Amino acid sequence: MLIVLIRRELLDNLMTFRFAAAVFITLLLVVAATAVLIQDYERRLESYNTSIETNRQRLHRWHTYSPGMGRLYVDRPPNPLSVFNVGLDKRLGNKIAVSHSFVPSLWDAEMDSSDNSFLNIFSFIDIVFIFEVVLSLLALIFAYDALAGERERGTLRLVLTHPVRRGHILIAKYTSAMLCLLVPLLVSLLLAVILLTTSTSIALRTEDFLRLGGIVLSSFMYLSVFYLIGLLISSVTRRTNTALMLSIFVWGFLVLVYPNMILATTHPEDTSGARGASALNQIKQIYEEFDRARKNFLANDPVPGDDPTFDMDSPSGWTSGDGFIENQLTLLYYYWNVLSYNDFYDRHLSKVPHVQNYYGFMVPRMINTADRAWLIRKQVLEDIFVRPAFIDRILLRLSPVGIYDAATQAWAGTDLKGIQDFFTIVWTILRIKMTISRKKGILS
Repeated sequence: MLIVLIRRELLDNLMTFRFAAAVFITLLLVVAATAVLIQDYERRLESYNTSIETNRQRLHRWHTYSPGMGRLYVDRPPNPLSVFNVGLDKRLGNKIAVSHSFVPSLWDAEMDSSDNSFLNIFSFIDIVFIFEVVLSLLALIFAYDALAGERERGTLRLVLTHPVRRGHILIAKYTSAMLCLLVPLLVSLLLAVILLTTSTSIALRTEDFLRLGGIVLSSFMYLSVFYLIGLLISSVTRRTNTALMLSIFVWGFLVLVYPNMILATTHPEDTSGARGASALNQIKQIYEEFDRARKNFLANDPVPGDDPTFDMDSPSGWTSGDGFIENQLTLLYYYWNVLSYNDFYDRHLSKVPHVQNYYGFMVPRMINTADRAWLIRKQVLEDIFVRPAFIDRILLRLSPVGIYDAATQAWAGTDLKGIQDFFTIVWTILRIKMTISRKKGILS
């Protein structure tokens, strides 16, 4: 009897206009969004490759690592699965500067500029966003008259005259409706994958297809929640008009009102300015302590004076400022100026050992100072940015939309953790290499 009920409900749903509209609208929106997102991904990939080549050419001009090499960058490649859920892949920086004298965080990352703001706006409408808005509404439309409609027409009483369990009726309606909703979901995702595979710049791995399976599973559960909400509304109302109005109201609140209300009402604490000023003072004290150690070293150095340039002007005529706090570029670039130009090197050959001794003493302390300043900056960033964002995420998870968005971001690798892991790994590797280089005497 259950199979008969499922077949009956399935045929009824397949023959309705709403099923045809669900398939047509979903396919149209997903294909259009995928085409736009592929173009956006190719543009970002081209920018990434250009930046990689620029950094490679810059590195080839140097034979050894030194503080004066300037700003070295590590680029984060665009995620091809951001087509399904952009997440934070485009909202956080994709280029991070590395230096032994500064520990960067995720918030210090730079963002490559976009040359097409119109395309950049529409590329945020990803496939998951279409499912969140369109398919959730269609799930409620499939459910609002599932029981109220049959009760209004009198067919429900006729069905109950047969030896049929009420639970089987509910299971049949749920199964048939979800099968109908899976058609636009799976077909649209299949077309999106086909479009991705036809692009020469996108290569999906086996891991990516497994992640796509996780997105499909999350989407199925998301649609199930909305259909069951609609079925509940249909069971407690007597008229289809009332059920439809309640369904639209619930959908609008869960999908449109609640997520935007949470994002609008939660913001960093008003004390963020004072917290940042306090941290800045602590960091300044750390660097002043470093500057005192530098001056103490210079006072005991055979070369007189309290100038890290040792009274030597750079080849470009640039000279240092009044102190480390006022002009940190002195410590970062001067060693490079001393050793980069042969004529400059020959003119000050007698002072080179003192310069090497000076920076051999100071560079390890610069690294230690950067680490100490990072501990303060990290705590401030946690208080001002990370904790409010974490609270937002918790509150958003009270809505099916928030749970679905967080799950699909995790599957696609565009969530905060996925992006933060990249920068953490890069910085850890670089610090290990700099430590090894320092032990080998390259830095000192």
